[in-house]
Amino acid sequence: MSVKTYIQTHHDRFIDEWFSLLRIPSVSSQSKHQLDMLACAERWKKLLLSSGANYAEVMPTAGNPVVYAERIVSPEVPTVLIYGHYDVMPPEPLNLWKSNPFEPEIRDGYVWARGADDDKGQSMIQVKGFETALKEDIIHCNVKFIFEGEEEIGSPSLEAFCRDNYDMLKADVILVSDTSMVNAETPSLTTGLRGLSYWEIELTGPARDLHSGHFGGAVANPINVLCRILADITDADGRITVPHFYDDVEELSAAEKEMLAQVPFDEEKYMQSIGVAELFGEKGYSILERNSCRPSFDICGIWGGYTGEGAKTVLPSKAFAKISCRLVPHQDCEKITQMFINHLNSIAPKYVSIKVIHCHGGQAYVCPVNLPAYKAAERAFEIAFGKLPLAVRRGGSIPIIPTFEKVLGIKSVLMGFGLERNAIHSPNESFGVDMFFKGIEAVAEFYRLFR
Repeated sequence: MSVKTYIQTHHDRFIDEWFSLLRIPSVSSQSKHQLDMLACAERWKKLLLSSGANYAEVMPTAGNPVVYAERIVSPEVPTVLIYGHYDVMPPEPLNLWKSNPFEPEIRDGYVWARGADDDKGQSMIQVKGFETALKEDIIHCNVKFIFEGEEEIGSPSLEAFCRDNYDMLKADVILVSDTSMVNAETPSLTTGLRGLSYWEIELTGPARDLHSGHFGGAVANPINVLCRILADITDADGRITVPHFYDDVEELSAAEKEMLAQVPFDEEKYMQSIGVAELFGEKGYSILERNSCRPSFDICGIWGGYTGEGAKTVLPSKAFAKISCRLVPHQDCEKITQMFINHLNSIAPKYVSIKVIHCHGGQAYVCPVNLPAYKAAERAFEIAFGKLPLAVRRGGSIPIIPTFEKVLGIKSVLMGFGLERNAIHSPNESFGVDMFFKGIEAVAEFYRLFR
C-alpha cells in the first residue's frame, strides 16, 4: 500500500479523530476551561498511542500539562522531536461565528472550528503523517512528541519543563507545524520568525478622577499625555524613534532579497483582503520585507476614563496601553524591553507618573536551509504539492522555538501548512480538508527521506 493509498483508506477516521480534539474547548487563557485542558491532553495521549507511539504520558508542569510520547527505533539512528500545542485562543466574539466554534463542521471543502488550524489541525497532520509512515514502514528515525497547553499565553511553563526533562527530550531536530505557507498554490517552508516584546503601560495623573470642568486646563489629562508619548515612538517614515533601537538590526543579504522576490504578491489584493485603501510602513522597504524581516511597533489596546453609554465629563486619573514590538534576528527581547522602559521613563513629563510592566516576549529565530531535516522537508513538500517550496521568513513569533535552541541545543524546521485565509485567532477559523491530507502526505514522505 502506498502513502497516498493509506491516507485515502483512512480518510474518514483521520477526520473523526481530528474532530474529537476540536470539540474540546481547551482555552488556556480562561480558568473556567481548566478541566477541558486536562481532557484535551488525555485525548491526545490516546490518539498518540493509537497512532503508533509505544509510550505516551500526560506530564504535569507549573501550569497546564504537557503530553509526551515516543517511538524509539534504535539508539543508532537520528531522533526527531515533534512540537505542537493543544491550547486554543478564546472564541469570542461568538456572534461573529457562522457555526459553533467547538462543534466542527465541513463547509465548502473547509473544516470550521476553533483550533482547526492553530494548532490542533496542524498537530494532527504531524501525528497522522507519523502513523502513515509507520504503517508503510518508511520511518528510519526515532520519533518523540511534545504537545503543550500554554502556547497561546506565552508558554510560561515549558522552558522549566524542558530543563527538567533534558535527557528525555534529546533529539537531532525539532519539527514544528504551527506556521503558514505563502498560499495554497505556492508551498513554502518558514525559515525565520520575528521575536516579540510585549508590555503594558500605566500612566497616572491626578490621584483620582476629576471634574473636567473644574480641573480641565489646569491638570494634565493622562490619556492625552499617553497618546502624545506613543504617537512619537514612530516617525512619519514608519521608523521607531527609540535611541539605539536599530543598532542590532541586520539588513537582508542579496540572496535573501532574491528569495523574497520569488514570493507571489499582489498589493491590490492584499489591501482588498484587509479592507484598507493604502498601506503604510517603514520607508525604503517592500511590504514583504516590512511584515517579516523588519521590526515593528504596535499599540494593541489603549483605554482609560469613561467609555460607557452617554456622557460623563471626567478628567481620568489613569490611562493604559498594551504594546507589542516585533523583533528581528540579533535583537534581544530583554534588551529591547529595557530600552523601551528607559526611554519611556526619560520622556514622561513630571506631571504624570509612568509604570511599564513586561508581560512576555521571545527571541527571533532563523533556520539554516542546509540542515538534513530541512532538505528532507523541502523534498517532501515537492512530492506532496508538485513543486519545490519557497524558503520565506514570516512575521509572527513562536517564542518557544528559540527557547528550544537555547535550552535543548536543537534547531527547528518549520513545516507549517496554514494559510492566511484560515483566520487563526479570529471568528470562523478554518482549515482546508485538501490541505490537511496533503500535509499528512508531506510529513509521511519526510520520514522516507530523513535518515
